[in-house]
This record gives sequence, structure tokens and C-alpha cells, in this order.
Amino acid sequence: MKIRMMGNSVRLRIGRSEFMRFLAGGRIEETVRFAAAPQAGFTYALELSAPGSTATTVRYAPGDLVVMVTPEQVRLWREQDQVGIYTQVDFGANQALQIIVEKDFACLHGNGGENADAFPNPDLTTNCPIE
Repeated sequence: MKIRMMGNSVRLRIGRSEFMRFLAGGRIEETVRFAAAPQAGFTYALELSAPGSTATTVRYAPGDLVVMVTPEQVRLWREQDQVGIYTQVDFGANQALQIIVEKDFACLHGNGGENADAFPNPDLTTNCPIE
């Protein structure tokens, strides 16, 4: 799983095997270590919210970010072959966090190593070369 943060947005890109693990278990996560100290890490996760949930939510604590998507969003993502989930979490006072959770598609030009777990790119007539 890849994360990209820019401005007031968070984008998670999910590979094929991660997508299958998420569908099976309801959670996937990654941790980035910045130093040897236990508190010197940043964990980000995608989690399925409780049945009946109607909106994407975000849980944040220092060193820990969890994006929680609804069962209905995941059902549509899986069954309708959607590219991703696009929504925002409103914080009031005209503040919101844009949330983007997408399937990670194979590149159009280049690095075959990064394509190993990618979804086939719908813009390609042939797959990127695998190195």
C-alpha cells in the first residue's frame, strides 16, 4: 500500500494482493520506520468500518492514521469494478480532508518491478514490461 499526502488530502493506493487481504480481513496497514526508537514510526491503515456506517471516517493519533471506509463503499468498489473510493471527511468550520483510496494500476511507462502487484492498467492494450 502506498500513501501520498498533499495539501489537505490523503491518497492510498492498493495493490491486488492487498485488495484481496483487505476484502478477506477488513484491514491492511503499513509502517514506516524513521529510526530505531519504538515511537519513531508512522503507521497508516485502511479499515472497514462497522456495519451500518454511512460515511468515511479518519482516526488519527500521533504516529497512527486509519482511514475507515463503509461496507457499502467497499461493496461498490469490489462489485462494480470501480477504480476507487473518493470522498471527504468534514471537520466543520469549512475544513475537510479529501480521501482517495484507489487500486494501484500498472504504469504506462516504465518500472516493471513496481507493477508486480498492480492491477492491469485499463489504458493499456498490453501490459508494461516486467523486469
